[in-house]
Amino acid sequence: MIAVIDNGICNLRSVTKALEAVGAAPVVVRTPAEVAASKADGLVLPGVGALRDCVAALRAAKLDVTVRDWIAADRPFLGVCLGMQALFEHSEEGNITGLGIFPGQVVRFRRPPEFKIPHMGWNTVRFTQPDSPLAAGLLPEGEAFYFVHSFHCVPADPALVLAECDYGGAFCAAIGRGRCFATQFHPEKSQAKGLQVYRNFAAEAARE
Repeated sequence: MIAVIDNGICNLRSVTKALEAVGAAPVVVRTPAEVAASKADGLVLPGVGALRDCVAALRAAKLDVTVRDWIAADRPFLGVCLGMQALFEHSEEGNITGLGIFPGQVVRFRRPPEFKIPHMGWNTVRFTQPDSPLAAGLLPEGEAFYFVHSFHCVPADPALVLAECDYGGAFCAAIGRGRCFATQFHPEKSQAKGLQVYRNFAAEAARE
């Protein structure tokens, strides 16, 4: 059972369909009480659009506390796109304060003119933590995933980086610590390799 947070600005259908495709049982949750009642083994925080709206919605529903406590307890967690950016202390997008679960910043791409912003489309992701459960069955030296973003995360601790991508320079494409994982790319838009990411997360959630 995987609980998927509905913060009002996420592609719920794509994420839940991807989880169903890999044999998981997703349940959409909107409040801390619904998370508790779901008795879920894993928690997914997806998001598209503006980080300010994502974080504000989490705080309004008190789900920021739920996410913080879930990760602190080392329970399986997966953030996707804004769900990754929300975990950090501060973002240049709207000059907002994030959940502060991990030290670091979310910054706008600063690239030469030939690199269009937002960074949109397929790009190769290299896993810097190849032994991570999230990377099982994926090539450490590179797999293609789908991105749509203008801002990227800069963790204060380089050891938090699970994967990197190059777009006019390397940037953090995923993070991992314990049983907490998050990706800047969209696994649900990344075909077979993206489904492998969800399959790996579901397997981690099912593990005792």
